[in-house]
Amino acid sequence: MDGVDGAGKTTFCDALAEVLRSRGREVVRASVDDFHHPRAIRWQRGKTSPEGFFLDSFDHARFAGHLLTPFADGRPFRRASHDLETDAYVDPPFEVASPDALLLVDGIFLHRDELVAHWDFSVFLDVSFAVSVARMAGRDGSPPDPDDPRNRRYVEGQRLYLAACDPASRASLVVDHSEHRPPNRYPA
Repeated sequence: MDGVDGAGKTTFCDALAEVLRSRGREVVRASVDDFHHPRAIRWQRGKTSPEGFFLDSFDHARFAGHLLTPFADGRPFRRASHDLETDAYVDPPFEVASPDALLLVDGIFLHRDELVAHWDFSVFLDVSFAVSVARMAGRDGSPPDPDDPRNRRYVEGQRLYLAACDPASRASLVVDHSEHRPPNRYPA
C-alpha cells in the first residue's frame, strides 16, 4: 500500500486486513516505517533535504532481507529493524506465517526500483498534496500548507519519488483516496 505521506495508507491497509481476516485469511501487517535508517544516515544530506528524504530515509536492504524475502520464501521473518523514537536498531523475535498467509505492507516509496519486484500485487493511493499535507497536519501538527517551507523536505522528496518511479504506473491498482471512506464490502 503505497502513497504519499498522509494518503491514508495505514488506515486503508488496516481496514483491508480486517476484511481479509473476517473471511478467514491469515494476514501479517507490516510497515516500511519500522525499517528507517538511523538519523545519522537519514539526515546526512541535511535535515531539510528532499533528496535525503527520498534517498536515505529507509533501509531497503534490511526491509527486503528481514521481511520481504524471508516471508516470500516461507522462512522466519522480522517486522522491524529500527525504532524511530530511540533511533536504535532492534532485533524483534522471528515470526513464522502459514504458507497461505498474506503480507500487507504500507509505506511511502514502495514502488522504488529495488522494491517493486517484491510485490505480487500493489496499490497506490492517489491523493493530492493539498489533501495529504492537511491530513499530516491533523495527525502530526505540521503546517497544513504544502508550500510551507517546513514541509519542503517531505513534499519535494515525494515529488522526486513520483517523478523517478511513477508509482501509479507500477502499481497493480490505483485508488483515488482523496476522501476517507471505508472500503466497499460486498457479500461473499
